[in-house]
Amino acid sequence: MSNNQEAAEAETRAPRSARTPVEYPVGRASEFPPGAHKIVQVGTQEVGVFNVNGDFHALINVCPHQYGPVCAGPVGGEMSCNAKTDWKFHWSRDGEILICPWHGLEFDLITGHCLAPKEMRLRKCKVKVVDGEVRVSLGSG
Repeated sequence: MSNNQEAAEAETRAPRSARTPVEYPVGRASEFPPGAHKIVQVGTQEVGVFNVNGDFHALINVCPHQYGPVCAGPVGGEMSCNAKTDWKFHWSRDGEILICPWHGLEFDLITGHCLAPKEMRLRKCKVKVVDGEVRVSLGSG
């Protein structure tokens, strides 16, 4: 039985009030160099795990727009042109913006919020590195 199966069974058997978040190992930190991401199974959910400039972020792989596989989309940055950039186009936040492959909605990987419309967001999961192993739990990250 795999670690994920054991963790899922333990979570199911525990009484609701006694449940603590179950951590699922999803790989070694060395498998996620900065800029890398992969989609993994965490319990009953598909989760995208992203290394953004050395910090790990995990998001449920469901776009709130039409339920597409958002974490399968490309990761890029943001083009801005405003008074702050002296009205010149400026590329920023490279590696921090996830683009849904179905309709192009852009999401901030750090917060999960959509760049537009602002009320839309992706569900985050808790993610941490313990002894070089990346672990994800299904709860607010």
